[in-house]
Amino acid sequence: MDHNDMIIGSRVQGGTAEMFETGDWRSLTPVVDRDICIDCMTCWVYCPDDCIIIQENKMVGFKLSHCKGCGICAKMCPKDAIVMSSEE
Repeated sequence: MDHNDMIIGSRVQGGTAEMFETGDWRSLTPVVDRDICIDCMTCWVYCPDDCIIIQENKMVGFKLSHCKGCGICAKMCPKDAIVMSSEE
């Protein structure tokens, strides 16, 4: 981003959350147990930050650069395949 994109601290051009890494806000990190996960995509549906990585119709991980650690994916997982782990 150059100085032309900002006016007194306000963003003047359109963008998406993809442009801004917000993962450093997180204190908890989602961890998936692939032995339990059934690739139902429920976590993907409910993730408010589009942090679930899907490849070939399988959940393969998390975009931690955007994940805020809200835990919605873990709460909504019907198989309890996702747990939230402390960053510390």
